[in-house]
Amino acid sequence: MSVPHAGRLFEVRFESIGGLGAHAAGQVLATAAVLGMGLNGAHFSSYGSEKKGSRILSFVRLGPADRPIRTSAPVETPDAIVVFHAALLRDPATLAGLPRDGTFIYNAPPGPAPAKLAALPRTARVIRVDALAIAVEERSRPNAVLLGTLCAAFPFLDTAIVLEALSEEFAGRHPEAVASNERAFKRGVAELEVLPDVARAEGDLPPARPVPAWGYLTQPVGGIIPAAGNTAWNDLSVSRTGWMPVLDREKCVHCGICDLVCPDFCLVWGDGAGEPFERELKGVDYRYCKGCLRCVESCPTGALAKTAETPGLADSLRVPLFPGVIP
Repeated sequence: MSVPHAGRLFEVRFESIGGLGAHAAGQVLATAAVLGMGLNGAHFSSYGSEKKGSRILSFVRLGPADRPIRTSAPVETPDAIVVFHAALLRDPATLAGLPRDGTFIYNAPPGPAPAKLAALPRTARVIRVDALAIAVEERSRPNAVLLGTLCAAFPFLDTAIVLEALSEEFAGRHPEAVASNERAFKRGVAELEVLPDVARAEGDLPPARPVPAWGYLTQPVGGIIPAAGNTAWNDLSVSRTGWMPVLDREKCVHCGICDLVCPDFCLVWGDGAGEPFERELKGVDYRYCKGCLRCVESCPTGALAKTAETPGLADSLRVPLFPGVIP
């Protein structure tokens, strides 16, 4: 069993947010390759101080047993990019570095392909799988589904060995998840969709950071913030993991309990129409909602309900906190 592209390593970059299992997926893949397939392998992840809900990158390098892996640098030109959340497609860095013969796998429901995929190399392979829906149905997580899809895309990755490593990863701490992860993994193998004619770029995509961003010749003058930001321009929508709160105004009694527990102040209030409410809950600004669902848990009337997020739903229901300021 050999790695594709003789003479070089096989590299994978998982693009995700904390909570979807990208770190565990990289760990399982590297473990299976080294202990089960006789390959050399390395894995590490990169994420911020608050792992859940924040951006996470997980990197895997695989090579023949006689090829040492002597680097621990981030994977900049991967053979495969696996995207755990479709909202990450908004960031050009998610696509960066994919070669012309690379494979791009992303989690999204069926439907028209996002326009952002046109920036991929025309000759690259683009694969879609509805990993979140499968994970919800099987009571698993998207990482099990996407690992199955990755194995289906690259036959040198032994499906049985990777599945065994996935089961062993959870058998000790969460034995109840083993069977559901196995079902999700097998559906990831079987239910992928290859999307033809969606990419338009020619040649390899450049890495996100081919040279250091700052050096002694290029650093800004001290005391200057070149990319200023504030809470009004923040966007937490990428932190949602498939669920969102939806308001039924007919059930709402405008008690304000949801506002007390919301950590991101994304609920929009306005003047009431008259008695008995002077202030009324108008809706949710989903730009600032990370999907924690504390409002749903605390709502005494069931006016706020946990709802699966489908493409365009948040935009259609959004009530802006800053009308006329933030688009």
